[in-house]
Order: sequence, then structure tokens, then C-alpha cells
Amino acid sequence: MADSSDLHLEFLDYPTSARSGEPASGIPTEGEILDAYSQAVIRVVKEAGPAVAHVRVMRKGDGHRGGAQREQEGSGSGVVIAPDGYTVTNSHVVEGAGSFEMALPDGSVYKAELIGKDTATDLALLRAQSMDLPIAQLGDSSTLQVGQLVIAIGNPFGFQNTVTAGVVSALGRSLRSRSGRLIEGIIQTDAALNPGNSGGPLMDAKGRVIGINTAIIQQAQGICFAIPVNTMRWVVTSLIREGRVTRGYLGIAGQNVPLPVKVVRYFQLSQEAGVQLMEVVPGSPAYLAGLKPGDILISLGDRPVGSVDDIHRLLIRESIGRPLNAVYLRDWTTRNETSITPARSPD
Repeated sequence: MADSSDLHLEFLDYPTSARSGEPASGIPTEGEILDAYSQAVIRVVKEAGPAVAHVRVMRKGDGHRGGAQREQEGSGSGVVIAPDGYTVTNSHVVEGAGSFEMALPDGSVYKAELIGKDTATDLALLRAQSMDLPIAQLGDSSTLQVGQLVIAIGNPFGFQNTVTAGVVSALGRSLRSRSGRLIEGIIQTDAALNPGNSGGPLMDAKGRVIGINTAIIQQAQGICFAIPVNTMRWVVTSLIREGRVTRGYLGIAGQNVPLPVKVVRYFQLSQEAGVQLMEVVPGSPAYLAGLKPGDILISLGDRPVGSVDDIHRLLIRESIGRPLNAVYLRDWTTRNETSITPARSPD
């Protein structure tokens, strides 16, 4: 029997070829990891930073001595999404303003006009008077994962092109807009945001816009929110076409939920997620159709509903007044069908 001193033990984490005190081959050092992180942020700022605008607005203020009104200046952030000047910002940034101005990092300043705004999603679209502006590339918010690196660029307190970085803290949050309606599908991040960041882009490590920064929780640290870029695409398309978003109204607020495997198999569903109703407004189309808080909506208009965005896509102008077949689960055990007729959105 061999003596224990004759045994040669080789651990996978520390190959015998590595010298004492040196990292194993193929394992990045702490310095290399930090350098890669820094390079990713630097690259995003170089590529997308030129398209981040400082949005200045002028509002009529309260009267002073003599009864005359004086203008008050406000500011926020925006991101240019088309070379001919289309710029996305928050609805609350432009609310009540009569004139608009955009300043880019290269020092150029442009007058802008308000194309339209949608208070239900806190999004607005400006257009600068220029035809050759730098633009930011748009990403896909449906592919986001919790823990993913994100970078925010904005103009907090007027400090132009301030950069912060963090991670996606949570997905599918709900946030009540200033109009009183809930904005669903919100991205939660710990990338530091401050007043003035509103309307600026939240980007992934490849420099693609995946959200529009919209809110922070006062007295809290590291809890900030952004509107998903996929919601932004839909809103911007409507604003360009009509100057406003005319949508159907069901009278519900919901959140995305995964469907248990047993539920998917038992009811032979084609999707793995649905929308759980958190609120049903009394007297609304959903209320009249018999829907209740807690129900899981899985189909609307004979189309699978896997997310709140799926419902938004269906509630276009043409859906108003036209009955839609709705399929939902109650208590996860009963499959029900009903007909629901969207009304014109009160917004």
C-alpha cells in the first residue's frame, strides 16, 4: 500500500503548474474584471453619450408684484433616436411648458417643438430643428435579466452628461404616473438617478437604449425606475403618427407573472406567462365583463397574453367599441371566457 506521501493530489482550482501566489491560468484577476467593467462603461459613454440631450423648458410661473406672469425654467434629459431630431423624454419634463430647447454634449443648442406626450406612460416626443443629429441605438427590453449591467446618462441638477452605472434590480414593477394610472412593466435599477436624470436613457453594456429613466423614490437609495424601451417604441410610433396616443381602455392594472408548469400543461397553453390583475376599476369594461383582482389573463382578442405589453399592443384605436374574447384563469384552477369591449381611454 502506497504511503500518503507518495500520492500526488491535483486540485482543479489550483493547477500544479501555477506558482505559489499566482492566479490559475484562465481565471481573470480582480483587476482584469474591474478593467473590463470600466471599459464597457467607457465604450457606452463614447458611443451613446453624444445623443443624450439636456432638455430645457420654459413654463409660465405665478404672478409677482404688478400681476404679470414670469417664466420659470425647468430641465431634464432626453435621448435622440432619429437623425432628423426626434428626441424622447418624460412627459413630466415637458408638462406645462411653452418653449423647448435641447443642448448636446458637443455644445450645439437647438430649438425644439413638442410632437406629443402620453401621461399614461410618462413619455413625450420632441423634435429638434436639425437634420443630422447623433442618435442612440434602441435595444430590446424583453431580453433583460435581473443582475444585468446597465448605464444611465443624464443631466442631474444641470450637470450635463453625468454617468452612473448599476444593475437591473428587478423587472415587471408597477409605478403610478402623475396622471394617476399605473405604468406597468417598469425596470428597477440601482444606477444612481437624481432630479434632472428624468427622460435620459438607461443602456445595456452594448450601448443600446433599454429604458427611459423616469423616477426615484425619495429618501431611498438605489431604488430607481425606467420605462422599458419596447413600451417607448409603441408610444413614439403613435405620437409621430397622430401627435397623441389614443388607446382602448379596459380598466385594469396588472403585472406579469410566470405560469406554473402544471397549469400550462393542464390547460394546454401556448405561453409560459400571463398577466395577473391587481386592480379592476368599478364600472370599467373589465368590471362589466366580470373580471376580478387576482384573475390571470392569458388571452385577449384570440391572441396569447404573456405580458402587459401584449395588452397594450391590442388596445389600439381600432379596438375601441369592438368586443374582444378574453380568456382568464381564476384561482389558478378554473379557465373562464368572457367578452370585453374596450372603451376610449379617459386620458
